[in-house]
Amino acid sequence: MVESLRVLRVCRKTAIQARRIALQMIQTTIVCAPDKLRDPLRQMTRLQLIRTLAAWRPDLTAYREVEEAYRISLKSLARRYLELHDEIADLDDMIEAIVKDLAPELLERRGIGLNSAAQLLLTAGDNPERLKSEASFAALCGVSPVPASSGKTVRHRLNRGGDRAANSTIHIIAIGRLRLDQRTQAYVTKRIAAGNSKLEAIRSLKRYVAREVFGIIMRRQKQINQSQIAA
Repeated sequence: MVESLRVLRVCRKTAIQARRIALQMIQTTIVCAPDKLRDPLRQMTRLQLIRTLAAWRPDLTAYREVEEAYRISLKSLARRYLELHDEIADLDDMIEAIVKDLAPELLERRGIGLNSAAQLLLTAGDNPERLKSEASFAALCGVSPVPASSGKTVRHRLNRGGDRAANSTIHIIAIGRLRLDQRTQAYVTKRIAAGNSKLEAIRSLKRYVAREVFGIIMRRQKQINQSQIAA
């Protein structure tokens, strides 16, 4: 299922890029459009704008006229945007179903959304058993501590190696918890009071997140293996 998750995520990424390009083209085309078309569209929200353009009924036989050419182009771009939006929603449903099969507990943890959970499962791979310990998973995610001591000062810094996508995901989770979770805020405050810098405290927090994620993935993998053996 991990390979299926990977393929769907790649497809979703390209769909998001295409939707972004369609929106940029809509905005650029409106800027260049005649005043008669542009002025009524200026105060609309993005969704209102897209739906209004998609509902237009331009005269397709008058494509040689500038105003109708703009109408045809804007309608086409808006319909493209909506189609890609629906495609992304369908892909999200499929990705969510796979994530819930592989590790539903991840989605129950604070700060871990669907995309974050999917990325961490992809980083762990089809056979998380190959990871000997949670320390090896932390190293794979680039959140293991790296000694950076100098003289009498003993400290560690962030690891700049590992899977950068997983590292970014764990960083987003850590920052989200730091903003919203009182226990996380208390933990970071305690580390800073003990003499750590804020960056060092966040490094420790990211290491904790990796340990938590690894435990969830491994417990679920054991359950899957046991159910397969029983079957």
